[in-house]
Amino acid sequence: MAFCPEILSPVGSPESLAAAVRSGADAIYIGAKQFSARRNADNFDDSDIIDTVRYCHIRGVKVYLALNIMIKQSELESAFNVAALAYKCGVDAIIISDLGLASLLHKHIPDLQLHASTQMTVHSPACLPLLKSLGFSRVVVSREMSKQELQEFCKAANEIGIEVEVFVHGALCMSVSGQCLLSSVLGARSGNRGLCAGPCRLPFKAMGGTGYDLSLKDLCLYKYINELKEMGVASLKIEGRMKRPEYVSAATAACRQAVDNGFINQKLFKTLQDVFSRSGFTDGYYSSKLGRDMFGIRTKDDVMAAGDTYSYLHELYRAERQSVNIKMSAEILADMPMTLSVSDGKNTVTVSGKSPQTAKTRSLEKQTVIDNLTKLGNTPYFCEDISVNLQNGLFAAASTLNALRREAIEQLDSKRAQITVNEYTAPQFNVSCNLSGKKQFIARFANKEQIPENLDSIKSVILPFECDMPHIDGVEVIAELPRYIGNDSVIEKRLKVLKEQGITTAYCGNLSAIALAKALGFKIMGAIGLNADNNETLKTLKQIGVDAQLLSSEISLNEIKNIAADIPVGIFAYGRLPLMLTRNCPIKNGKTCAECDKKATLCDRKGIEFPVMCRAGYSELLNSAPLYMGDRLGEIPNVDYLLFYFTNEAVDEVSNIIDMYKCGEKPTGEYTRNLYYRDLI
Repeated sequence: MAFCPEILSPVGSPESLAAAVRSGADAIYIGAKQFSARRNADNFDDSDIIDTVRYCHIRGVKVYLALNIMIKQSELESAFNVAALAYKCGVDAIIISDLGLASLLHKHIPDLQLHASTQMTVHSPACLPLLKSLGFSRVVVSREMSKQELQEFCKAANEIGIEVEVFVHGALCMSVSGQCLLSSVLGARSGNRGLCAGPCRLPFKAMGGTGYDLSLKDLCLYKYINELKEMGVASLKIEGRMKRPEYVSAATAACRQAVDNGFINQKLFKTLQDVFSRSGFTDGYYSSKLGRDMFGIRTKDDVMAAGDTYSYLHELYRAERQSVNIKMSAEILADMPMTLSVSDGKNTVTVSGKSPQTAKTRSLEKQTVIDNLTKLGNTPYFCEDISVNLQNGLFAAASTLNALRREAIEQLDSKRAQITVNEYTAPQFNVSCNLSGKKQFIARFANKEQIPENLDSIKSVILPFECDMPHIDGVEVIAELPRYIGNDSVIEKRLKVLKEQGITTAYCGNLSAIALAKALGFKIMGAIGLNADNNETLKTLKQIGVDAQLLSSEISLNEIKNIAADIPVGIFAYGRLPLMLTRNCPIKNGKTCAECDKKATLCDRKGIEFPVMCRAGYSELLNSAPLYMGDRLGEIPNVDYLLFYFTNEAVDEVSNIIDMYKCGEKPTGEYTRNLYYRDLI
């Protein structure tokens, strides 16, 4: 039998459940009321989860629960309990992004399947052994991967026994998932916490661009389904837990057709585009055709087109999808109760009914028995084979046969919905250790020309790893690895050169960077991209080889007081915070790289400018104003180091800022405190 990937559909509300399952989903993913990356969806409470698992398992559909947000220290116990309840309810896997929560679940509930969320920013094969060691059986890869990158990733994943899940349809964020701070910094609604306000869909203008240069069209990869099958992709994922049931139905049915037939009929594809698109779809990342054609917005015409699709789509999921094959065996003999056995290949039930009567006029015919017992139109079952042992000269009413069938199907439903789980032990969440004392200064520079002569207060200097590394007396030089890694071998080759030059520490913002640098003997300083927000995550990072870690830039000063790590930790203390990491430079919507003066900006609807900086095949959107905490150093809880993150500052400005921090001076000009005085919900 040819390999067939599962179709994984979004279900953000009970109303969307039937739409997904009846339109052809093999699995669905839902969110709990807490800790889901779509917290604005209706989502599911405890009883909803139980009902959903029962409904799906009867129909042969798996259920995955998304707990894929960054978890605060104060939330760890609650998040663990939500996952544990899901396990007891029979949920087939948890989709997770927080390393600390994942580590707790793997240790205490080892039978619970863990899927690494796309929020973990996995896009390179180097981290796969690491993920497997942490208990992950599947990884949801970044949407920005090209066909060639996916092929190489799937090959490596298949070799070590990790499944690969790929988004094939739905909304595309401009930023790589897990690396966007735009919504939290501009509006205190964090995408990493499941409350993204979608500011990227508002006007952000590049010179000569579209006017909406952070808004991408929706992804659609259905025409590449056969290629993804050949790669060994295990799961084809549809985005859309915030969408209507009609959208879920259209996207699922289209994927079902593409998997089963290799194509989608024209009417269904047109309906799919009408029910929701942003002036069409894009496959730009997969086909490596980046640029202006990938951008789009939801127009009035797009909205109007959706209303015409609903009646057609309602018909797609009006009735049960008969997708579970069963076999039946019936015996109707004189002076004995009639029996019916039903089997789905794993579960078998046998029920007994009344004894048949002696026929007075017309005897019961075998075909009549078959017709009545296989009347399964209001169930998810389809009878592929039935055997009937019928003695001549007997009679049984149709109502009797129907009752026998109904009882057998009810018992089979019950067996298929049964849940068997092993006992587990809950962890203790007491914290006793404390952070260490004196705060040291570490400075990150975009290039070595920014480095001032006087570095007497700076412990370490971080430079992009592609730079020529200078020797600085008394100061450690650290190599900053790319935040997005498109080719592991390129990174390995450069790291070997740096090692020969005496560089011993790598600044890493993703799991692949950690794995590559650690394999070559580098010490690891973790960057903000690792989203360290709780003690268990810090403990897990230490376990995989991180020697010091920058805390998430979405943590407040108040929440830092709850951090008690046994590795040095720091905070982002100065600089323009990277708000987005993207592989599709928005500036190129208006000018080529050759025309760019390296001082490019995006302008929002209020006229505020946000710098864009590029390196190593990706771009970063920076905050419009730098964070400044030089006059608030006494309010920062007891962390080990403060990071100065210099991006577009001139060397004189760099020197002045360092002096201001040394003296505790108040800021001048425009500045921000970022989120240090706001506890994100």
